[in-house]
Amino acid sequence: MKLGPYTIAPNVVLAPMAGVTDKPFRMLCKRLGAGLCVSEMTISDPKFWHTSKSLHRMDHAGEPDPISVQIAGTIPEVLADAARYNVDHGAQLIDINMGCPAKKVCNTWAGSALMRDEALVARILSAVVQAVDVPVTLKIRTGWDSEHRNALTIARIAEDSGIASLAVHGRTRDQHYTGQAEYDTIAAVKAALRIPVLANGDIDSPEKAAFVLRHTGADAVMIGRAAQGRPWIFREVAHYLATGQRLPEPGIAEVRDVLLGHLADLHAFYGEVAGVRIARKHLGWYAKDRPENASFRHVVNRAESAQDQLRLTRDYFDALEAGVAWDTAAA
Repeated sequence: MKLGPYTIAPNVVLAPMAGVTDKPFRMLCKRLGAGLCVSEMTISDPKFWHTSKSLHRMDHAGEPDPISVQIAGTIPEVLADAARYNVDHGAQLIDINMGCPAKKVCNTWAGSALMRDEALVARILSAVVQAVDVPVTLKIRTGWDSEHRNALTIARIAEDSGIASLAVHGRTRDQHYTGQAEYDTIAAVKAALRIPVLANGDIDSPEKAAFVLRHTGADAVMIGRAAQGRPWIFREVAHYLATGQRLPEPGIAEVRDVLLGHLADLHAFYGEVAGVRIARKHLGWYAKDRPENASFRHVVNRAESAQDQLRLTRDYFDALEAGVAWDTAAA
């Protein structure tokens, strides 16, 4: 899949997720096989650009090419300025958020709420495309609700506006993440467009990725929630798509080492206090479905220092590898 001068290979992409796809996670997923990693949503309002949250979200130092930054907002001129600002600060692709279903985003008519105003969509896309010299991509849902599935109309507007690729999540906004994603709408969008289309929604295994690509004809799959605590899913999917064979699941020792590296990167990126706090959700995802995970989370979430968080994590996974019960008393 080509986006401007960039070849996206393998065609397995990390979806933008607010509070999740920060630089440490993007770089980890890239190392583990993702062909492209899209940043978490950055606000277009310039008065927020110098907050600690925005500065971290706009930090791309050392990140492998191509660097894709997602922006969100409702005013064409403001989004255009945000696109220019992010390109000046390292973005090589600009992604526009019209897929987020969160109430606090949609209440301001941003995210997927924009799909209710097709004329505004056209103005936003044209303004951003004309503002920057890098490829501009778009992420949408199938529509606002089951009565208003207008993804195909939005897709045609996107192509006419010069959008370089389109990612479609197979749910309406009112579904949030409930029920099952449907892929017929994505197939219809792909059939109607010349630009690359990425299929998103419920892709949680190599076999599911292959099925979705066959069913939709999409150029790539985009994986979000299934990568939480499983960043190696990208190499598994890429290998399966290339060979038809499944890679073995990573062993406990590799999971431990990946997680400890991820924690250390979070501590370094955010500082110890914030890094320890932010790491807790990732610890829960990595430990999900593992023995004694509830006890582990209960103990490790009380750790206040990076050293304790790393020690408790190492001890827990070492016990799993050894096949012995984790010693909560020693913890």
